[in-house]
Amino acid sequence: MHFQPQYRVYIAFFLFAMSTGSLFSRLPDLQVQLSVNKAELGLTLIGMAIGSLISLTLSSPLIVRLGSRTTLAISLLGVMALLSVISLLPSAPFVFATLFAVGLLAGALEICLNVEIGRIEAQAGFGIMNRAHGCWSLGFFVTAITASLVRQAGVTMQVHMHMLLGLMFIIGAITIAGMKNAPVLTTAGAEDKAPHFALPTLALLPLCIIGTSAFLIEGAGIDWSTIYMEEVFDVSPFISGSGLTLFAFFMALARLTVDPVVDRYGARLVGRVLLTVAALGIAMAWLAPSPSLALIGFALMGAGCSAVYPMAVSAAAQRTDRPAVINVAAIAQMAFVVFFLGPPLLGFVAEAFGIRNAYLVCLPLVLGSILASGALPVGPARREKLAA
Repeated sequence: MHFQPQYRVYIAFFLFAMSTGSLFSRLPDLQVQLSVNKAELGLTLIGMAIGSLISLTLSSPLIVRLGSRTTLAISLLGVMALLSVISLLPSAPFVFATLFAVGLLAGALEICLNVEIGRIEAQAGFGIMNRAHGCWSLGFFVTAITASLVRQAGVTMQVHMHMLLGLMFIIGAITIAGMKNAPVLTTAGAEDKAPHFALPTLALLPLCIIGTSAFLIEGAGIDWSTIYMEEVFDVSPFISGSGLTLFAFFMALARLTVDPVVDRYGARLVGRVLLTVAALGIAMAWLAPSPSLALIGFALMGAGCSAVYPMAVSAAAQRTDRPAVINVAAIAQMAFVVFFLGPPLLGFVAEAFGIRNAYLVCLPLVLGSILASGALPVGPARREKLAA
């Protein structure tokens, strides 16, 4: 089948989210399977954060050497295979070790997908980064709503994850088989430099802060919304899963439609508005007296954090101080690790101070990101680069 190159990357983003979402949507069941409390579950999930941190820091030379197509084949299909094992594991240490391996692959996959879509975006001359990440959010929305239905129907975690991940594996293999690497459009030879570490520079730190806050909100919404709804309001499995469903739906909707808005008004203004919306959603989830208001809060959180990280990644990918793969890896290693590390640590807050207060912890970083949003380009980064 013939696809425009960006569509294969869109599908990869979608499958990546569907695969990881299959685990996050069944966290209440995993908690029961492992017989652990929220703090212990959070500690188990840190395995993915540790693996992704190592990978995001060290995998750039290997990605450069292998190319996008080979990296995607190893990392995307490997993530699916490993996640399919988790529902069969008998104890938290085994899950921790498996998630550590998942994190190693997921970190490389995150770099690869963002660099590839950044190259395609530079060729196209118009925004597609948010749409690519919109496919990630769409994947979480699909897996969230299906998980709510299958949990309500009493389908076991093992059957659910094995059927879903098996289907995703087949689709992923077909998608990657027809993929070609996008050409490198930076200075000749720049991408061939293979530094051993991808660390943020001082100039890149504000973008890292912005991306980190977005991923903390995303991780908190995805990991804990279902457990929050069940614990605080004692609702049915379908309603408890609706927090994740609404979060993912409005994140996907915003990402799939915001690129023309960013093209018109610039990333800086759009970023500040979205971060403000996210802060309002967090406050509502923290204080909500009823399930309906809590669900509205999760919807606002999803919309608010939607395009913030993609805009930060796009700005980092367009910088000319270092190869794109290094700048993207540097911002991703902080943001992506927070996505995995932040929510587990919030589990300790939830265990000690209540799950409502776990969301309050997100607010200071979001407010700091509003202050750091001056690092986002006034206009689209790609146009500023072309005009330079």
